[in-house]
Amino acid sequence: MFLGMTFLVASAMFLQNCKNGVKKGCGETKISKSGEKESHNNGKNCMTCHVESGDGDGCFVVAGSAYKSDKSSPASSGSIKLYTEANGGGTLKHTIQIDQNGNFYTTENIDMTGLFPSIDLGGNVQHMSTQPGTGACNSCHGVTTEKLWGTN
Repeated sequence: MFLGMTFLVASAMFLQNCKNGVKKGCGETKISKSGEKESHNNGKNCMTCHVESGDGDGCFVVAGSAYKSDKSSPASSGSIKLYTEANGGGTLKHTIQIDQNGNFYTTENIDMTGLFPSIDLGGNVQHMSTQPGTGACNSCHGVTTEKLWGTN
């Protein structure tokens, strides 16, 4: 009887922990792709959930949302490019595609130190002239700075 109750309690604790977001780990690969619609929560800070202690699948290193020129409709294509110099200068180190929901994300091992982001939305290219402190783009854009937007 005691052994049976112990098993039931342990099982209930395990299920409760899984339900509350105990993660599978950060080893899951998640990379946005043009044309896909697997992302969600456009405009929210992706790194609220997609981190080691969060409920989202995969630990994002760079993630955010992009908008059309009206700044309210999600962009449906484009890319984020990470360069070694400001204003699209130097060497292009990484390209992250924007999906059909207007989101971009990657779990790739990217060291943001010394990188400058650019966004290309249908030929409308905008550059950050400073290095971001984080790859959590929506932690600033749409909160304390302007949303990422373009013409598509």
